[in-house]
Amino acid sequence: MSTLYYVLGSGSRISFHDDVSVFVVDTRFLFLLCICSTDCLGRRLGPRLLGRVDDSGRLVKDFYKILNQVKNEEIPDHVKLPASFNHLVSEMKNNQYDARTFALMLRAMVVTGGVHSTLHFYSLGCGIMEKLEREIRESKFAELMNKHFAASSIPKSIHCLSLRLTDEYSSNAQARTQLPSPEFLPLLSDNSYHHFVLSTDNILAASVVVTSTVQSSLKPDRIVFHIITDKKTYAGMHSWFALNPASPAIVEVKGVHQFDWLTRENVPVLEAVENHNAIRDYYHGNHIAGANLSDTTPRRFASKLQARSPKYISLLNHLRIYIPELFPNLDKVVFLDDDVVIQHDLSPLWDIDLKGKVNGAVETCKGEDEWVMSKHLKNYFNFSHPLIAKNLDPDECAWAYGMNIFDLHAWRDTNIRETYHSWMKEYLFCLAAGF
Repeated sequence: MSTLYYVLGSGSRISFHDDVSVFVVDTRFLFLLCICSTDCLGRRLGPRLLGRVDDSGRLVKDFYKILNQVKNEEIPDHVKLPASFNHLVSEMKNNQYDARTFALMLRAMVVTGGVHSTLHFYSLGCGIMEKLEREIRESKFAELMNKHFAASSIPKSIHCLSLRLTDEYSSNAQARTQLPSPEFLPLLSDNSYHHFVLSTDNILAASVVVTSTVQSSLKPDRIVFHIITDKKTYAGMHSWFALNPASPAIVEVKGVHQFDWLTRENVPVLEAVENHNAIRDYYHGNHIAGANLSDTTPRRFASKLQARSPKYISLLNHLRIYIPELFPNLDKVVFLDDDVVIQHDLSPLWDIDLKGKVNGAVETCKGEDEWVMSKHLKNYFNFSHPLIAKNLDPDECAWAYGMNIFDLHAWRDTNIRETYHSWMKEYLFCLAAGF
């Protein structure tokens, strides 16, 4: 950066950098202006050698006087302001401004610059606010993503619990004890008992559901739990309930591989769902990459994340469709999700007359909680699809999935399974077609 040197009468030197916008010219004083270089050394030392008097104080006073004269003057509209300080210096040299003209020009630059600065800072402030709002919004979406991953993943401690229980199954005979004991086997198909079905691969969650149900029941000795799990979790799940019996309730643990009915021939659609690449990408892929977050709200995004949980393409999640075939001797069961905690006695559920209906559940479109109790079919289905729009009512009330009572006797008189398969095939077709 070049430096401007102003040589005053006394020979004292004051230096300013290019970005300083104060400059004084008056015919009564001599100012020598030079760009710092070796050839101006003599000019800067000359006044000192000549012993001139210091006029700097009088110079400042005169400059203040000139500034006071122009501070309230109107700035002519026709004044063409320099674009920068360098341009101002150039114009001074070319047009030989006097001190008053320079002061007026300087004031015009300051006033106009102030307006520009105000607009600039206002614009800057708006930009900062928009940036902060955007960052807060992105943080909210990131928080929802983290919660989604935390809810859908298996913590290390629980994963290790499953591994330890699996090892226990292979090394501890008690962990391999038959569930239930042989004398209780007839009760597994006794319709005078209260039968609960739980399909999960989460051992700790299964324990919570079973324990809370038994402890809240007024008739715990009438409870029979049918726990269905996948092949990799079976040994650990069996070990847990063999080593921690839920007496006086009866607990049965079965793996999907132990049901003769669950073959590829009987569940071809589910086989396709689990192996369809587009479906796996949809449920297991990055849910935020490529998403236009500006077109949605955190609440809607949370709903979409919940709907895209990988558990929804798990065979365990779809097993409820096949309960009548998996338990051919039972007439009524209560199906529980693994994320519920029972706090009251559920025995009265078996006294409900479903009047020929298959499913009894809690509606989720009526209630004080606007977030939980505001679900209709339009919240779950794409009604832009003509088949959905033709067959379903978007305003029909949805129901809670966590606790359902099924009349299996009535269910067997329907074609629910075939209808389900038909819809799943249609979904696969639409997915492949990119609809």
